[in-house]
Amino acid sequence: MKNPIGIFDSGVGGLTVFHEIKKALPHKDIVYFGDTARVPYGSKSKRTIIQYSLQNMIFLLQQHIELLVVACNTSSAYAIEELKKHSSIPIIGVIEPGAKKALSVSKNRRIGIIGTEGTITSGSYEKALKSLDAQCEIFSKPTPLLVPLVEENWIHHKVTKEIIQEYLHEFLENDIDTIIMGCTHYPVLKKVIQEVVGNSITLVDSAESIALELKKMYSSQPIQKTAGNYTFFVSDNPEKFKILGTQILGEDPKNVKKVFFTDAWVIDDFDV
Repeated sequence: MKNPIGIFDSGVGGLTVFHEIKKALPHKDIVYFGDTARVPYGSKSKRTIIQYSLQNMIFLLQQHIELLVVACNTSSAYAIEELKKHSSIPIIGVIEPGAKKALSVSKNRRIGIIGTEGTITSGSYEKALKSLDAQCEIFSKPTPLLVPLVEENWIHHKVTKEIIQEYLHEFLENDIDTIIMGCTHYPVLKKVIQEVVGNSITLVDSAESIALELKKMYSSQPIQKTAGNYTFFVSDNPEKFKILGTQILGEDPKNVKKVFFTDAWVIDDFDV
């Protein structure tokens, strides 16, 4: 059996990353874990986010993955360095690919960032953007209600559009031409967000950027003719995951299994 790519997210939103990687590398096996029992991560403490992220990685390492994609922006912001201390496989987060993409499409270098409270508070996107272009101007806005709206399948609800309008009302007065959707759940709402901000603003989805990065990493490997195998694990409510997953992927995510965490997966020897 081929060693799969592992992906984890706080919930169903990381399926946007899965979808793009599947398109870019259709021959690769992928194992996805959605921590649906503990979503959202964005309002939790740094220590808790690191703890959850380590547990997620340990589980995926037990599936013999060869590379880990941290699809959750909050985990990418707070836990990447700690994850790398506990594993020797390549680990890729969503922050840097998203920052690179935003700078490549922005014309006026005025870039907005929306994300969970944890992601915005971390300042990770700002650091990544400034390291690539010190002259860019950055405007950040926490939009924490968008994750539960997606998890509750309120994607097309009128309240969702009203909340997005409320969040972005003042944000859009800063003449930005690009917005980074700094949460894997947000691309699920891309159509509604685009309606609110208008077509003059480009929305950046980190999932597409990660998929391109992985495609480059695997470019030297021979392409297999057989399609990859996909396995999905969740920490709660696999039935709901399948319903939301079908909306995001356009097909039923078959082979969804529930995971039960154990005390053996607890690591607490890190500094925050």
